[in-house]
Amino acid sequence: MKDILLITPPFTQLNTPYPATAYIKGFLNTKDISSFQMDLGIEVILQLFSAKEFTRLFEIAHEHDTIVSDNCKRIYAMRDTYIKLLDEVVSFLQGHNQTIARQICTGNFLPRASRFDQLDDMEWAFGEMGMQDKAKHLATLFLEDLSDFIVECIDPNFGFSRYAERLGQSANSFDELYTSLQDDLTIVDEITIEILEARFRESVPKLILLSVPFPGNLYSAFRCGQWIKEHYPSVKVAMGGGFPNTELRELKDTRVFEFIDYITLDDGELPVELLVEDVVQNVENPTYKRTFILENGEVVYKNNTLRQDYKQAYLGTPDYSDLLLDQYVSVIEIANPMHSLWSDGRWNKLTMAHGCYWGKCTFCDISLDYIKIYEPIAASILVDRMEALVAQTGETGFHFVDEAAPPALMKALALEIIKRELVVTWWTNIRFEKNFTKDLCRLLKASGCIAVSGGLEVASDRLLKLIDKGVTVAQVAQVTLNFTEADIMVHSYLMYGYPTQTEQETIDSLEMVRQLFELGIIQSGFWHQFALTTHSPVGKDPESYGVTPHYNEITFANNDVDFSDSTGIDHSKFSYGLKKSLFNYMHGIGFDEGLQEWFDFEVPRTIIHPHVIEDSLQDELQLSTKSTSRILWLGFAPTQRTFKKKKRELTELTFHDQTGTTQITVDTQDALWLIDMLEIASPNQDKLPTYAALKTSYEETQENFELFWYSKAMLSLREAGLLVI
Repeated sequence: MKDILLITPPFTQLNTPYPATAYIKGFLNTKDISSFQMDLGIEVILQLFSAKEFTRLFEIAHEHDTIVSDNCKRIYAMRDTYIKLLDEVVSFLQGHNQTIARQICTGNFLPRASRFDQLDDMEWAFGEMGMQDKAKHLATLFLEDLSDFIVECIDPNFGFSRYAERLGQSANSFDELYTSLQDDLTIVDEITIEILEARFRESVPKLILLSVPFPGNLYSAFRCGQWIKEHYPSVKVAMGGGFPNTELRELKDTRVFEFIDYITLDDGELPVELLVEDVVQNVENPTYKRTFILENGEVVYKNNTLRQDYKQAYLGTPDYSDLLLDQYVSVIEIANPMHSLWSDGRWNKLTMAHGCYWGKCTFCDISLDYIKIYEPIAASILVDRMEALVAQTGETGFHFVDEAAPPALMKALALEIIKRELVVTWWTNIRFEKNFTKDLCRLLKASGCIAVSGGLEVASDRLLKLIDKGVTVAQVAQVTLNFTEADIMVHSYLMYGYPTQTEQETIDSLEMVRQLFELGIIQSGFWHQFALTTHSPVGKDPESYGVTPHYNEITFANNDVDFSDSTGIDHSKFSYGLKKSLFNYMHGIGFDEGLQEWFDFEVPRTIIHPHVIEDSLQDELQLSTKSTSRILWLGFAPTQRTFKKKKRELTELTFHDQTGTTQITVDTQDALWLIDMLEIASPNQDKLPTYAALKTSYEETQENFELFWYSKAMLSLREAGLLVI
């Protein structure tokens, strides 16, 4: 009997579970509180996109005469083929039956509707992709055609990674969502409730925890609560997660509590533990942590416990048990290499540090606890958790979901991974700060890091200073070069429409981005239009940023705020041109096109010098090293050959690595010292030597360490894996 049921409502991701329930379940394990979790999103998708269900959907659409467009008429005409192939295609995307990829890649195997219209462009965009990836892309288009059929003929609110998202996006009033919840169940609702009901038939919990990370989960969360309240009124329902944390901090509408008993904010562990004490353990005089309840007909915020939130080290390892890990669906939707990481493959999700160590960006919700309270986790604990998750899930891929992973902790994590000889693959979000040196990036790569994403935002030093980003364009260029040379993919978040941004600055920012892609030091990017959020520094002091907010009365959600910019510019007009140019740049073309070519209206000529990024890049290797820097040798022990030349005894050292061989020749005495040094600088040492310690050691028997350290031979060894970190 499990008294606690954790639910992720439809929909988040197809390829991997959203980690919130796994985090809470892992914490409950540390308290010996048993629980069960389910991802309704993947369960609903698998039932919806099945031959059995689509047979019914085609019949319903035909009976209700909703097949109107030529595209849907085409899909309906080929319904028998869709039904015959659907289960096989889904199975392939789940990682089974891989031999069918050869059939999928042939021209007449899958039925093709409008999603395949751009296939020629996609073939160009993806280049010579491997057969499995090409088949995944084609299979994804197949499913998206059927998704279009659902939207037009069955349920206009459907979306693969969101459902009825419009109803939850900054809905200052609960009215529209409440009205929708009075309507009859949609087919997606029916499937959701059917699966939920089956779970309740096995065991009726006492407390439901609904995780709502995004607006696209909100409607389904309320539908779940509605059904539970109607059929199991004694069961208590709580809601937490990213959406309540950011949007529901000013909640007033009592109607919300027709569906939900509790809404918790920020870190969920202690609030959930207190709810368990109240609902399951029936303690006297229960207390609450950051929790909304309905009391005497009014919405009341309860924060009356004296207990403090748990430190990150005591939260336990996320627990993915109960979830259908072998049934998630990997898709490749668009030709963006970073987006493929988000949608393709199953990733174990972890966090290196709670909050953001920078915490200053003026567009960000830095006033909220999940960002402003920074607390890193020890690297040894992180790798313990990684090993536990590999053992539990069988997956060695990790996505660290940090706001911005700290460089020092990334270094410690990489060293711990290498020391334990783990073979893992990981990626995370960063700030493009100067601490990401060439050698640190090489260390991260050696530990399994394959990609980083970070915010360049507006490629303008004036606006970066106004944002308080703490970086310059030149610094971003150097850091992205360091990552790229280490063979770590770089994705950049780009922003347009920041307050006071001029049209000239937008075009100049695009020119900076063009140069970054032309040099090949950024491989992926995405443009976002600035959004004013109420919890950001801009939202809290709009006048200082030349912004006039247009506030509504808040009874439900409050995050995004409509506003007017003092410039009077309609920044949205730049959207298509910015995204079109970026699409081309990501695939290595269009660099010689004038920036005007991407826009269908007159734009200013850029005033940025065409080689400003290239000119800003400097060779990082300087003839100076901090005395406290640690020295690390990532290579193997060398083979040796000693010989004499002009009365000097020399030793040739040959170093082999995965891609080649490096040979250096030094005095034999230097060679003997070097071999000993490489041993104490290996990753399996408890403590790596400092540059100062090596200097002292060398000069006990030889002279002028700097002359030796910066010699041609040692510079060659630096390229072969001798790192200064």
